[in-house]
Amino acid sequence: MKVQIELHGTTGVLKNFLNPNRASSATQIASLPIGRRMRAFLFGDEEGSSLIEIALTMPILLAVVTAICTFAVGFNNQLTLTSAVGTGAQYLQLIRTTTTDPCADTLNAIKSAAPSLNTASLNLTFNLNGTPVSGSSCPGDQKYLVQQEPITVSATYPCVLSIMPMGYGTKFVSNCQLSAKVSEFEY
Repeated sequence: MKVQIELHGTTGVLKNFLNPNRASSATQIASLPIGRRMRAFLFGDEEGSSLIEIALTMPILLAVVTAICTFAVGFNNQLTLTSAVGTGAQYLQLIRTTTTDPCADTLNAIKSAAPSLNTASLNLTFNLNGTPVSGSSCPGDQKYLVQQEPITVSATYPCVLSIMPMGYGTKFVSNCQLSAKVSEFEY
């Protein structure tokens, strides 16, 4: 009597059950020398190999996805900073002779244009008619706040690109400095 049923390795079990004279595969493997036993153990059955492949490749895949997301956040911060500095420079060009502290008003305009950035970490530098002014305050009665002259607003913002957090065992951190510089001319 021959029974042919294939349900994930049950054919061999049925053959052994129907033919009691046949030795089991475990006893056959036990009678082999140690080298062949190891080879039979390692390469005999491929069940579970996909789990091992996933376990080996998943940390690498997660590290790559984490790095992509981290660089995306850093690039978004750079675009936000550039846009906010451009908005602040345009605002300073318009109000520089009509307010008492145009640099502080420009800083407020940059803060409102970049709500996702930590504005306490922003470092601003102004170049008004060739005169550099650093800090967030400049009196509005200065002679360098003349209309029809170009202005430049520069900002730096610190960023940390943490590619692999401490949970992975290693930490790759890059301290970077984002910068944006916009010049405005009045025509």
